Amino acid sequence: MIRAITFDFWDTIVADDSDEPKRAVAGLPSKAVARERAFIDCIKGSHPDIDDALVVRAFEHTEERFRHLWKVEHRTPAVADRLMVGVQWLGLTRPSGFDALVMTFEQMEVLHPPDLVPGIREALENLAGDYTLGIISDAIVTPGRGLRAILDGYGLLRFFRAPVFSDEVGFSKPHPRVFEAACDGLGVAPSSLLHIGDREANDVAGPQAFGARAVLYTGAIDRGSENTRADAVCAHYEHLPTLVEGLS
Repeated sequence: MIRAITFDFWDTIVADDSDEPKRAVAGLPSKAVARERAFIDCIKGSHPDIDDALVVRAFEHTEERFRHLWKVEHRTPAVADRLMVGVQWLGLTRPSGFDALVMTFEQMEVLHPPDLVPGIREALENLAGDYTLGIISDAIVTPGRGLRAILDGYGLLRFFRAPVFSDEVGFSKPHPRVFEAACDGLGVAPSSLLHIGDREANDVAGPQAFGARAVLYTGAIDRGSENTRADAVCAHYEHLPTLVEGLS
């Protein structure tokens, strides 16, 4: 019997990169461009003689190292640790302005939050009376406290008990530790947990290997539902309460 339901964050509660049009309207560059510029400005502010191309290479190394940790080792280091990789690659110590650089990365999506996916608020309201709700999400750039701020800004944080964010628990999906942390926080056994997300490896295979059930959510983006091994597929949240009842 399903007693608790966890949701992924990106492309499950909010639509990833739906903040980019807001940034454009505000006259801001894309997040990728803004992050690279912020890193360059921080390094050049303390070391103006360093070649720009070398600083760009350092930033690219930082991003490559992070992708390896995230995708291969299933870890997402804190933003400060992530950025220090590039600083150390340049053979430098912590530059002045580094704290401001970290804050720029951490707050970018909080200041211009992504949009909610259609129907998520209503689905949470419908499910909250019968199930304990949680979140299991990778903190790719914005840390867990920032994701909480985004949820709180939309009035949704109140629905979730003991959210699990990868930067706080030390591991990212599909590592079993994140699902273990969710079960501990929600007070349920794996067999009583249902996880909802948009990625087959992280949000379907991950929880199923842990002994939970999984729903592939395709309402924001369909990443291959025709080949999914999910227990069910949800294309719109208006169908989720009935779908969950059927799985129970």
